[in-house]
Amino acid sequence: MQKVQPMSIHERLQMRMKAFELKKQGKFEEAEKLERQIPMPPWLAEFAKKHLGSEYLIEYGWNLSEAEAEFGEDWLSR
Repeated sequence: MQKVQPMSIHERLQMRMKAFELKKQGKFEEAEKLERQIPMPPWLAEFAKKHLGSEYLIEYGWNLSEAEAEFGEDWLSR
């Protein structure tokens, strides 16, 4: 299994601020796409899988790299 380098808080903040600016400009779809590139915390990914289903996570293209690093690459299909 490949070790994932976690995104720093600074990188996450930069992306969130960019998304905020895009929303202020009325570019909601672009902002949402950018926000989904930020790795979802493993605990939240597990919660979303349980309550919303794996299909939701796949369909909307969430970045699950940290959850895969913690739970294994096949966690979404288990």
